[in-house]
Amino acid sequence: MDRLTVKELPLSDRPYEKLEKYGADVLSDAELLAIIIKSGNQEETSVQVAQRIIKENDIGYGLRFLNNVTINELMKIKGIGKVKAIQLKAVCELGKRINNKALLQGASITSPKQVADYFMEDMRDLKQEILKVMILDTKNKLIKSETISKGSLNKNIIEPREIFSYAIRFSGAFIIVAHNHPSGDPTPSNADIEFTKNIEKAGEIIGIDLLDHLVIGNGKYISMRSEGLF
Repeated sequence: MDRLTVKELPLSDRPYEKLEKYGADVLSDAELLAIIIKSGNQEETSVQVAQRIIKENDIGYGLRFLNNVTINELMKIKGIGKVKAIQLKAVCELGKRINNKALLQGASITSPKQVADYFMEDMRDLKQEILKVMILDTKNKLIKSETISKGSLNKNIIEPREIFSYAIRFSGAFIIVAHNHPSGDPTPSNADIEFTKNIEKAGEIIGIDLLDHLVIGNGKYISMRSEGLF
């Protein structure tokens, strides 16, 4: 039996028309994804391709896997070519940036939870460790967030000047450091604690205080300042 194309589906099942008539908030994740994908393949509509992407990705996290899947990995999915893969990654990145800016827009950072909320979706599913620094002004408002290190993180060879150079460049008054544990367990290691103490000492000399160091896990985090680890 031949499949129906999106144009042959009932009006209520066409994602473009459904969004125009009822608004984006009534669409499912698959329908929103289908609008970006635009077309399916010979066997599936764009909605069916989107449903398969959400259901059958190897991480099992639904839409969240788009944060970390590569363009080449997306292109291995039947119905997703290079252009669609790039479009998906671009839209995903825009969503993250909008969300991050909205979380801390004009707000002073007064709790570890604010920092965790800012970084969580970006870092929770990563397969490699990354180290980020938040640069804050005198009122604890975010000036800029920078990635300091990617890959196999060896905190013994990351010099404090690499971290504080960004804070100095952007006239920061305080910094907050965050890194992830790909295992999902945010329990700080002895190396994490030693690294944090070294950063704190360097900050005291430079005159830019380290307010906190967060370890991000899968939906969990630990504030090393709150735990009294430095």
